[in-house]
Amino acid sequence: MRNMIRIQVALAAAILMTGAVSFAQSGEATYKAKCASCHGSAGIPNPGIVKAMGVKPATDPSVKSKTEAQMIAATANGMGTKMPAFKGKLSDAEIKASVAFFRTFAK
Repeated sequence: MRNMIRIQVALAAAILMTGAVSFAQSGEATYKAKCASCHGSAGIPNPGIVKAMGVKPATDPSVKSKTEAQMIAATANGMGTKMPAFKGKLSDAEIKASVAFFRTFAK
């Protein structure tokens, strides 16, 4: 009986870990496909983008001070004329996952 419970707990843990890895990968994939061209592959935009569009690196204090909710809203609704809105182009889960991935660059 105890072995059966251990096997079930191990199986449940494996399934949960697979889901977490999948979520992280989807955020990374979405970021690379939709965000990296402006924000840089590691959260640091190239100098031409900085000059033309004013994009700041993930490590900039003004970016780091934004909450996850603020970043999700900016991604969904866009920012002025330079950052397009992704609402309707990406799911809420994809937006949240890509923001979570971007935030890892600030650490």
